[in-house]
Amino acid sequence: MDKLRITGQRTLQGVVQASGAKNAALPLIAAALLTAETVQLSNAPQLMDVRTLAKLLRSLGAQVEQDGGQIRLSAAAVNHYEASYELVKTMRASVLVLGPLLARFGQARVSLPGGCAIGARPVDQHIKGLQALGADIAVEHGYIVARVATPSGRLRGARITTDMVTVTGTENLMMAATLAEGETLIDNAAREPEIVDLANLLRAMGAQIRGDGTSQIRIQGVDALHGASHRIIPDRIEVGTFLCAALAARGDVTVQGAEPSHQDALLDKLREAGAQIDTGADWIRLRADALPGGRPRAVSVRTTEYPGFATDMQAQFMAVNCLAEGAARMTETIFENRFMHVQELMRLGAQIDIDGHTCVVHGVPQLSGATVMATDLRASAGLVVAALAAEGETVIDRIYHLDRGYDAMEVKLRGVGAQIERISDRISGK
Repeated sequence: MDKLRITGQRTLQGVVQASGAKNAALPLIAAALLTAETVQLSNAPQLMDVRTLAKLLRSLGAQVEQDGGQIRLSAAAVNHYEASYELVKTMRASVLVLGPLLARFGQARVSLPGGCAIGARPVDQHIKGLQALGADIAVEHGYIVARVATPSGRLRGARITTDMVTVTGTENLMMAATLAEGETLIDNAAREPEIVDLANLLRAMGAQIRGDGTSQIRIQGVDALHGASHRIIPDRIEVGTFLCAALAARGDVTVQGAEPSHQDALLDKLREAGAQIDTGADWIRLRADALPGGRPRAVSVRTTEYPGFATDMQAQFMAVNCLAEGAARMTETIFENRFMHVQELMRLGAQIDIDGHTCVVHGVPQLSGATVMATDLRASAGLVVAALAAEGETVIDRIYHLDRGYDAMEVKLRGVGAQIERISDRISGK
């Protein structure tokens, strides 16, 4: 099992390149199921989650070829409509094949995703929306079994109001509605940049969609979609992670290939903490080498749906607050178990009080290296940020979580001066 060994308090300086967004790539790959023609994606991140979804599409009969950041997908020969538990259990986003399979083939059998370390992520809104579109859905033996139940054999447009904002739910319903008869209105839709990226691909494939990026998305169904080429947007969470690392380690780092307009909430908080931020068309530079007093200011945050402060940035920003002047209140409103990294940060010397969905972080002048354990993807990233600023050596165990969402993170960080290496039990002799 791989680990990361980090010797902290090294100056971070230079340019790091952003990868394509994991949370955009996954629904884009699933969208290839909507057509028999070829879909080509560029700027794809080379991640475990991407490989898992590619494996799932191959199990359905699709052809998937990946060469670096290029992915070529053809669903012309799909003849199997079941996403098995063995594949879905490793990645909840596998449920994104439900809508496309149902819309194009009239049937789907998709395993329920099961538990998640950071809390419940129910698929009831997916089911509710697809039923409104005319699907007959039952849950049998741990599987969602869905069939189109309309006389025409096609889904039909409907007005869908979700009970909560759900990103994957919005994506599944968008994809299903592209091939439905008539117009679909999705109310209370997610507004994330990844939603807009999916809409852009679907429009390139011939879909009629408007309102993406707002809470109301209108889709006029078409008879068929065709192939298309599309470049995946930058990963705003990876970009934000590198910016937090630069602030915690008091460096000067430019993230190239970024989209500054996707980062407004985070950039506001980083500026409030004392960082100097400059942006260009496709880059963000953070300077923390001249912080007043040498430490960032403590900044309180409350996670919420986009365009608010992202839950996926909470752990990384908490690591910054651990070293800040003063105390900050951090409130998590999206997931109920997303403070599991707190105990690990405290092993590094952080002072944090937890009260339900809120943490109070009391900044300390210095963290010290220790052995810690990653509990989920973003917790892993938070521990990396803290370790880069800590005195001495930190070993982060279970970094398979990190590999799900960060493309060669240790290589990129070494490129800006971090002392970080990947080790394994075989090499360390443990």
